[in-house]
Amino acid sequence: MAKILKLYRAVLLLMLALVLVGVAPVRADDGLNGWEKGGAYDRLYQVSELDRLKGDIKKIIRLEPLPGMAPGMGLILKDGDGEQVTVHIGPVAFLGKNIGLKRGDRVKIRGAWAEINGEDVFLAAKIKKGDYFSLKVRLTKNGTPFWAMTPEELAHERGQAQKK
Repeated sequence: MAKILKLYRAVLLLMLALVLVGVAPVRADDGLNGWEKGGAYDRLYQVSELDRLKGDIKKIIRLEPLPGMAPGMGLILKDGDGEQVTVHIGPVAFLGKNIGLKRGDRVKIRGAWAEINGEDVFLAAKIKKGDYFSLKVRLTKNGTPFWAMTPEELAHERGQAQKK
């Protein structure tokens, strides 16, 4: 019986060690590198820079907002003044491949302006197309990204959006 307990403890310790060793690589490779809450990119979203844009989608793009970040998705918007604006939506790992938007769609976007590498870009919080489609990726009031929320927080926010 004592040998079985020792073996059991050894197996448990080995499993614990494997789990602890494996945690860092899993987190670093989850497709959200650089998109973390409170990180350099996240701090670019400033509530004081909140604004609204309206226009037509010219192109859906993949982007790397800052060097070393996991791939993100964005779009090129032609606004009402005919200017082209680069809009950052969020990490591909969170959004998936189909975000429900395409070239030619007329959209309204709520978000915040930021400067990255000398270029003014728009960090989306909510994208609305027509009366029935809305893609929300951040809390407008403070910029909390949905990809950084717990599953419970995300479910709550999505539930709130469905009530509106």
